[in-house]
Amino acid sequence: MMRNNAEIVVDALEKTGVRYLFGYPGGQNARFIEALRGSGVEFVLVTHEASAGFMADVYARMTGTVGACLSTLGPGATNMTTGVGNAFLDRVPLLAFTARMGTSWHGRTVQMQIDHRQLYLPITKWSAVLKTGRIYSTLKKAVEVATAEQPGPVHLDFPEDVAEESSQESPARFHPAPPSLPPFDQKALGKAIRLIQKSKYPLVAVGLTMNRAHATPELRAFLDKHRLPAVSTLMAKGQVAEQGSTFIGVVGRARREIVAEYCKPADLILAIGYDPIEFNYEEWVKRDVPIVHIDTVAADVARGIPAPCNVIGNIRDILAALSSVARIEHRWDLEALRKHRQRLRQSLTPAQRRFSPHHAILAMRELFPKDGILATDVGAHTHLVGQLWETGGPGNLVVSNGWSSMGFGIPAAIAAKLAQPHRPCLACMGDGGFLMMVGEINTAVRLRLPVVFVLLRDNFLSLIKVKQSRKQFPSHGVEIFGSNYRPSDNFFGAKVVPVDTEESFREALKQALQGSEPVIIDAKVDPAEYEDMI
Repeated sequence: MMRNNAEIVVDALEKTGVRYLFGYPGGQNARFIEALRGSGVEFVLVTHEASAGFMADVYARMTGTVGACLSTLGPGATNMTTGVGNAFLDRVPLLAFTARMGTSWHGRTVQMQIDHRQLYLPITKWSAVLKTGRIYSTLKKAVEVATAEQPGPVHLDFPEDVAEESSQESPARFHPAPPSLPPFDQKALGKAIRLIQKSKYPLVAVGLTMNRAHATPELRAFLDKHRLPAVSTLMAKGQVAEQGSTFIGVVGRARREIVAEYCKPADLILAIGYDPIEFNYEEWVKRDVPIVHIDTVAADVARGIPAPCNVIGNIRDILAALSSVARIEHRWDLEALRKHRQRLRQSLTPAQRRFSPHHAILAMRELFPKDGILATDVGAHTHLVGQLWETGGPGNLVVSNGWSSMGFGIPAAIAAKLAQPHRPCLACMGDGGFLMMVGEINTAVRLRLPVVFVLLRDNFLSLIKVKQSRKQFPSHGVEIFGSNYRPSDNFFGAKVVPVDTEESFREALKQALQGSEPVIIDAKVDPAEYEDMI
């Protein structure tokens, strides 16, 4: 059967399980957009191409499939790199399509034309140009490369004339399957066990890879059996139970010095799925403490940091093998751990006369369903969310930490709601991140998505203001809203509810969570507490 290449690409996406293609159209990808019409892949129009990448990333995280995004050429392609870079450093499989002038224009001086492959090579695992007769084979490789460990984005340049050309290419061999991980080394595991058993203060560190390892029950059983204290990175929060467990806190976030204080006696780090893209080992592990690294790739450590053992392979299999180890005799004071947790929480919730960020976060946690999805932007508030937000389980907190891009929160919440429409979804962001992607509020309105967007407005880029203060610089270039700012009652069709007290915030949140449309809660908060906590 003769079909144009755009239709063949859409067929491959359908067979891969892609449900949405996020993007912004242009003249060069008009045939691609037309091929999507009436197909099993719905095109979601965004207001900025960076959001297309963010949404494709989060949709892939929430569904376990491959995300997909699309841009036109030139400025559309450069805009989309921010979202694609997010998938690259947050380890998410994604197909990023860029439109291109017809092949006869390749290498010519043409308006808006740049070398997209050179642009995307540093932030993708692979880049290719789609060609007639090789669409299915190229997409098969693209899906396999994107989903192989460590997963990430693949870039596909789609020339305008190639999209129009017809082909009889058969999908018979289009059955992409990522290569399986090789079996772990039994000798390496044996060495790891000996090191753990020899240790007096073994500390478990859980990281990003655990989010795709499907090994949460095995991890929790291991921690419970041995009563081992554990820290996690921000993106791995929820892998370790937070109530009635030995969870210490999140490394690299608010009150990190209190987390580090409890960890100080550690004489071995048992790192499980720990990806240093979030927080490098040498930023928190003492140089003389050895690291047992259990992951899908070898440890990346600075010279001089001892990493005597790498156990590489399927983490679930490795944890299952560890389950037979006799209970480890360690010297951690677990009563002190309970007191540490109390002290950490008290330090994050100081008495404040004015409505403060931690008041809003605690109210959100109290009123929002335990199995709901919180998508949070990057900023000062993220430090508090990292320590204070009880996730209720893995996958309930959606955040970027490898790429750490502001502007992530709004598109992330939209994609999470599309991925899991029956679960409540809440977004939390500061002034800067909100303004970067406020146009996507219109996307939520257009799609009729009942997402509650909480803006913690303190009128500054507070995280940068704190960093200026640490360097004894006066705040400069970080004020966003002047003293004369008055909040609107509507943003692009979404109702805005201004609040400036904890009581009014609670009431607004209760009402918004019961609604059937997107709502923005504009919460004016006092940022003073950030100075001491971050």
